[in-house]
Amino acid sequence: MANLYDTHFHLDLFESREKIIKEIDDNQIYTIAVTNLPVLFTKLNDSLSSKFIKPALGFHPELLSQYKHLIPQMWSLLNETRYIGEVGLDFKTGKAYKELQISFFSELIERCDVLENKILTIHSRQSASEIVSIIGEDFKGKVILHWYSGNKATLKKAIDNGYYFSINFSMVNSNTSKELIKLIPLERLLLETDAPFVKFKDKQFSMLDIKEIIKELASILNLDQKEMTTLLWDNFKTLIK
Repeated sequence: MANLYDTHFHLDLFESREKIIKEIDDNQIYTIAVTNLPVLFTKLNDSLSSKFIKPALGFHPELLSQYKHLIPQMWSLLNETRYIGEVGLDFKTGKAYKELQISFFSELIERCDVLENKILTIHSRQSASEIVSIIGEDFKGKVILHWYSGNKATLKKAIDNGYYFSINFSMVNSNTSKELIKLIPLERLLLETDAPFVKFKDKQFSMLDIKEIIKELASILNLDQKEMTTLLWDNFKTLIK
């Protein structure tokens, strides 16, 4: 299972956490464990000892209005980790507090730009154009658009700006997503599970199922599976170096 990784995984949402951590460690699967609130990042960060799991400091846009009192805590923790996520905008469920989302995300990008070298995994449901506009083309960090579902014009802007795109099992089984995947340069593709939200054959996605994403990606892009695995691993190494 060498050369496997996951750039977007919700470890703290699993009940069988110890079992999953053992699976990650035993198979040496490098994992970015995103969180949805800064307090959850602190809790996860304080309890983890695995060298293969990197906790990410997050503030999910759907939770921003309810937990806006935690925004100062988000800023105070930015120096605690290189990994930021899940963050972003969601204009499908968060229309009522759209301006708050934009204000928070804009400030987050400004602060991360000053700090430099951050790796962000970003939620952009029905908001990809605004996300790309806010981040811009000179951001001094690395951007991963998680589960991208925007249009082709915004995709091109994101590619021109140097962003990465993380691909999960649901995406490689969606005709719409397949067409977008074919437009992404090979060197910008990354893996994600987004577990437990993404299922695999009607069961909870296992870290060992990541190879199924690679298999489907190879098929979509007409590449050998081994070649696809190597390419994706090289992309991840470039991301974190």
